[in-house]
Amino acid sequence: MASRNTSRRLVGLLASLVAAPLMLAAQAPAAGATLRLSFADAVRVASSEAPAVALAGLRADEADARVGQVRAALLPSLSLGGSWLNRTFNSKSLGIDFSIPTSNGPQSLPELIGPFHLFDARVNASQTLLDWSATVRVRAARAQADGSRAERGVTVEGTALTAALAYLRAVRAQAVVAARQADSAIASELVGLAEARRAAGVSAVIDVTRARTQLVTAEGLLLVARNQLDRGRIDLTRTLGIDPATPLAFTDTLAATLGAADVPAARDSVVAAGLANRPDLRAELARAGAARQTGSAIRAERLPRLEVAADYGVNGRTVPGAISTRDVTLQVSVPILDGFRREARLAEQDAVVRESQVRERDLRQQIAADVDGSLLDLHSAEAQQAVAAERLRLAAQELSQSRERFKAGVAGNIEVIDAQSNLIRARDADIDARFAAASARVSLARAAGVARTLH
Repeated sequence: MASRNTSRRLVGLLASLVAAPLMLAAQAPAAGATLRLSFADAVRVASSEAPAVALAGLRADEADARVGQVRAALLPSLSLGGSWLNRTFNSKSLGIDFSIPTSNGPQSLPELIGPFHLFDARVNASQTLLDWSATVRVRAARAQADGSRAERGVTVEGTALTAALAYLRAVRAQAVVAARQADSAIASELVGLAEARRAAGVSAVIDVTRARTQLVTAEGLLLVARNQLDRGRIDLTRTLGIDPATPLAFTDTLAATLGAADVPAARDSVVAAGLANRPDLRAELARAGAARQTGSAIRAERLPRLEVAADYGVNGRTVPGAISTRDVTLQVSVPILDGFRREARLAEQDAVVRESQVRERDLRQQIAADVDGSLLDLHSAEAQQAVAAERLRLAAQELSQSRERFKAGVAGNIEVIDAQSNLIRARDADIDARFAAASARVSLARAAGVARTLH
């Protein structure tokens, strides 16, 4: 009797723990309307509005701005300037004894000359006529900007993949919650059946105890499943860059079409698509191109540089007495030796190019490996899904038959409990197989470089 009362208290305690969060949620004021979110919506939001994507776009804008900075070396330069000078100076500091012939004989200049004024207003302009190194540096900056845009593509693909997997984990947790609720309902029904048979005197107390134990276990697993679902919602909101307190309602389930994308059917076509679409490969090619252009710019530093500069203005001791002055300069510079610094920089860029070539070859092999691995996982998951579905059907049939045998009194409820445990494992296996199949489809889309087309 003490064991029976203890079991009842445990059942009541767990039931109150399960119901408490729901009661609190019902009493709490709504922070906002529930956001109904589909799998395709999650991928779209992650691909366009996630913080990581926004930051990558800003980095691409920074790279575009640097192109303009480098191009400025080839464009005209114009400036305005003006000055007023009031000064005195010591004539003896010139080192020459100046004398002025007069009727009274030569007279030396006074030692202190001044003060006097000097006004100057001037327009300065310069233009590079020939600088091949600067021209190639503009090309290198454009290649680096292309690389930044490719890096943004890498971020978009990665964020879309992360959001897709987070959505799959959340709907998997939702499926587990539904399974645990069904388990709890079956366990509660078996408790009622065992108590009714015990009251009729056709069943032992141990049958009631076993049934209550199963109910307690089912309620505990339901608590864990609900916690995992809440964590899944939080993880998804962080991936999408929205408030974690936003209530989410998932409109998709672990169906056979979840995680589909615009991926070719044949293996070789998928590999070709990956080589053409993968943003990480495009980013690596852009980095290699920028390194080559930078090396070309360093080599071009050995060539002559031609520049013209001019200024025009007025100059004089007084503003009314100022006169126009000008100068024009044509300058040619030919670098000869800079302590072999240029050669060392060139060797560094050549090493960067070779390093990028190694990464490019490895990436091409990695794309093929990603496609093969994803296809292997997908075929395996689809086979497991068929097996899990059949296992679930048989487990449900076994539970139905064992319950009928228990009702008829030809078997104890240990047979029913064993069948219920088999059904729990079969439900979990079915959920895991469907989740694995959807994850494999997402991985295949990522391998082909089309994760942003997931729907």
